[in-house]
Amino acid sequence: MAKLTNEIEYINETAKENPLELIEKCEQRYSNIIASVSKTICGKGERQVVMLAGPSSSGKTTTARKICEECKKNGVHTFVLSLDDFYLNRDDIPLLSDGTRDFETVYALDLDYFTEIVNALLRGEAVKTPIFDFVTGTRKQNEYNEITLGSKDVVIIEGLHALNPIITDKISGNLFKIYISVSSRIYNQKGKIILNKRNLRFVRRLVRDYKFRGSSADYTYTLWKNVTYGEDKYLFPYRDNADIKINTVHLYEPCVLKKQALEILQSEISDDFAYDVQRLRDALNKFEDIDEMYVPKDSLLREFLG
Repeated sequence: MAKLTNEIEYINETAKENPLELIEKCEQRYSNIIASVSKTICGKGERQVVMLAGPSSSGKTTTARKICEECKKNGVHTFVLSLDDFYLNRDDIPLLSDGTRDFETVYALDLDYFTEIVNALLRGEAVKTPIFDFVTGTRKQNEYNEITLGSKDVVIIEGLHALNPIITDKISGNLFKIYISVSSRIYNQKGKIILNKRNLRFVRRLVRDYKFRGSSADYTYTLWKNVTYGEDKYLFPYRDNADIKINTVHLYEPCVLKKQALEILQSEISDDFAYDVQRLRDALNKFEDIDEMYVPKDSLLREFLG
């Protein structure tokens, strides 16, 4: 079996001749990382908080769930919380200079409440964790999850700001930090970038938001500018605070996502994005097709494909 590489020539050749081999190798690479990280977490043998941060469409939800499942296989009871559930009510979120709400800032979170909850968990106390309603833009009043950490239990907390010292420095207890992202580009053999890291994440988000959030391509492009601004300002400066980094790239993903992405990109999109749209179309058209049916049901890509 040939070595997995991020050259488009290799990806296309394998996708055409043996797509299942390419998929298997990509999935196995990611599974091996999850198993290794989970073993490290479980090896500590004490109550702990795992902070998991990553940019948009990096696969935070799936990665947190898979680490949770793997830890449970190793006999460690594990919970998953999202920082998004600690949002302030929409009317209380800070304003940007143009008067719009800054949903990307760490100060859009109820920091004091979060600190109180997490430190109580680390003391072994029973807590009621909030559930945020993104339709109403408020915290649900009579709905919550009850959690108590045993002496060797783990809680995984995922979100954009999970590595920010404004949050982590106030946690009193055993802390393990993970940064995940798409950390590979796809090149051709001449060294030209075909899809960069943000391109790959954008394609994931384009498909997911169209299918599951009713977002047009134009709306996704409009949001993307603020999303990447938030990443540059609030996430990337802290990624080196992580104890370990996980690359969630699945090199066959353009082959699977291209059909749906190209269809979405045929819709009406503002001229402001015309150059980016054409570049993305040109790049995706360079990849061989792989039918979505071959993607495993538990693949990280199912977070975007469904």
